[in-house]
Amino acid sequence: MPKVAVYNIEGATVGELELNKDIFDVEINEALLHQAVRMQLANKRQGTQSALTRAEVRGGGAKPWRQKGTGRARHGSIRSPIWVKGGVAFAPKPRDYSFKMPKKMRRLALKSALTSKVKNDEILVLDSLELAQPKTKEMVKVLKNLGIDGKALVVLPEKDEVVARASGNIQGIKLASVNTLNVLDILNYDKFIITQEAVQKVEEVYA
Repeated sequence: MPKVAVYNIEGATVGELELNKDIFDVEINEALLHQAVRMQLANKRQGTQSALTRAEVRGGGAKPWRQKGTGRARHGSIRSPIWVKGGVAFAPKPRDYSFKMPKKMRRLALKSALTSKVKNDEILVLDSLELAQPKTKEMVKVLKNLGIDGKALVVLPEKDEVVARASGNIQGIKLASVNTLNVLDILNYDKFIITQEAVQKVEEVYA
């Protein structure tokens, strides 16, 4: 089973944690990771784009000039796609881009993402994350103690209003709880910071 060090908010090592190999040490399935990321990005799309076809553009009922004898190319409507202010050929219309993955595939993709963080030494486990005040400087101090200078995903067992307010103005830091954990966020952030209690909840849910 993979083992990781446990840190406190001062950045000191206070122990070691053995992770569940069925979640944090599985075979990384890149195809599933790709599909899960595609699904999340597609499901975020509003799909509200729209343009007018030649049939929907106002005007263009009369033939602009006679068919033959003018020396110019033949045209039937000034709303043809090749004309300025004409309609759009194959115009995009509102549509739903979302699609679903089976639950087993989604779970395996999440396990692959968590495993990648462990194997790349991008996971930091905290014994707990409790701040004295909901102030940005408090969270900045914790991140500095942990040596975090890039993007980081902070995972808590459940929503914490104090931590949320303290980290809201820090660029590159995102909070997540165990029930909102997803593949896109895990892969999108350089460091994966999680509390011991959150690890236990993840193992309870996904083991």
